[in-house]
Amino acid sequence: MISLPALPILIPFGTASLCLISLKRPRLQRLAAVLGAVAHLICALALLTATCRQGYLVLQAGDWPAPFGISLVADLFSSLMITLAAITGTAITFYALAGIDSGRESFGFYPFLHLLLMGVCGCFLAGDLFNLYVWFEVMLMASFILLALGGERGQLEGGVKYVILNLVASAFFLTALGILYGLVGTLNMADIARHLQTAEQSGLVSALAMLFLVAFGIKAALFPLFSWLPASYHTPPVAVSAVFAGLLTKVGVYALVRAFTLLFIRDISFTHELILVLAAMTMLTGVLGAVCQDGFRRILSFHIISQVGYMIMGLGIFTPLALAGTVFYIVHHIIVKTNLFLVSGVAHKLRSTEDLNRLGGFLSTAPFLSILFLIPALSLAGLPPLSGFWAKFFLIWASFEEKRYLIGALGLLVGALTLISMTKIWLKAFWGTVPAAHPERHAHQKKLPPGKTALFYLPMISLALLTLTIGLWPGLLFELAQQAASQLLDPNRYIQAVLGVTL
Repeated sequence: MISLPALPILIPFGTASLCLISLKRPRLQRLAAVLGAVAHLICALALLTATCRQGYLVLQAGDWPAPFGISLVADLFSSLMITLAAITGTAITFYALAGIDSGRESFGFYPFLHLLLMGVCGCFLAGDLFNLYVWFEVMLMASFILLALGGERGQLEGGVKYVILNLVASAFFLTALGILYGLVGTLNMADIARHLQTAEQSGLVSALAMLFLVAFGIKAALFPLFSWLPASYHTPPVAVSAVFAGLLTKVGVYALVRAFTLLFIRDISFTHELILVLAAMTMLTGVLGAVCQDGFRRILSFHIISQVGYMIMGLGIFTPLALAGTVFYIVHHIIVKTNLFLVSGVAHKLRSTEDLNRLGGFLSTAPFLSILFLIPALSLAGLPPLSGFWAKFFLIWASFEEKRYLIGALGLLVGALTLISMTKIWLKAFWGTVPAAHPERHAHQKKLPPGKTALFYLPMISLALLTLTIGLWPGLLFELAQQAASQLLDPNRYIQAVLGVTL
């Protein structure tokens, strides 16, 4: 019988294989993609339920005991991330049925989408650093192909920048792996954690922590390593950039949280203070970049950077409440940011532009789309009673509780600037009138393809309802986030689950 932790990897792999086999049969390929996405979501929910009950699920591949074999480890944090990946994958699959052209379908959009989901889930389940590196590369290859699919000039330019900086991250990661293996003789994360607690070369351990911080920081788009993101995320079709916006940087954030709660916790006065400084700079530079933009997706891309700063802020404060805030914030952000990109895609379909100066009047011509923008936009800015309010509230509360008033005040300032940039989109694209070049309000607005309107709107409605549900009833998610934070702050539980020994 196949173990539950393996299914989030095997289902996307099987789906990608079926989609490849049916490349010449578009309807069969779409059916396989949809059924695979739904099966992946069901599996992810089952895994989340199981980890809520049992705490940890560990699969030792081939029955080789850790640390000698390959370990797949699911705790509450990783199963939450897998569930979010499955929700995002399902939403994007339905949206792509209407939003992806037949040319990109025939060149393998659906197979590579599911290979990307496989790589993302592999990262969340990896119990050793070498396999984390392997899954990073699977994710990188699939994402680069999706980014360049279609071969348009803007895509290729963005793709080159994206892949070069991510290869630099891989080089840092591989270098760190080699040094770490030479130091402790293992790459199993539970075993590394056990050895690093007693390692005598504290200076070398700190240097390794910095190498991993750079490698994972590039993946997460931390300051000053984020230039690849705004250069590339606005170039591919919206279905691609939405899944990127929702998931890819969060894999880097996940790796940072895992590494700096399990492995590098001996010198938190240095490592986590540095993380807190980087969080502050990431929040500020990201939101200032967003305020200066006039492109719909470019504004949203810079906001990914600023919001990553909030997630890392909780890791830097490093208290149970702060880490719970980080987990809560990741959940909120994946749902909201994916939805905002999907809304931008429909706006582009209707007007054939993303320039805010050439948009306007959606409130009168597409009122339902306007509402679907307003919900995630206000949530991103942190207005009550939406999910973003609670996500920011828990982090600001944690910062003030630890007398970190400066980072807390900065979090409030960035929230205000986020509201300003979201208001800018609202005023220019939705509330404002059609530019003077188009005096007839409806003259230049296209219609969505016949029969596909529901496929565009169903994912956006579903994600908006999730945002509202989390905002109106935050207690369940916050309880899960607290349990996940409790596990993260107790490395001994992870080590006991994987190795069967304690520190």
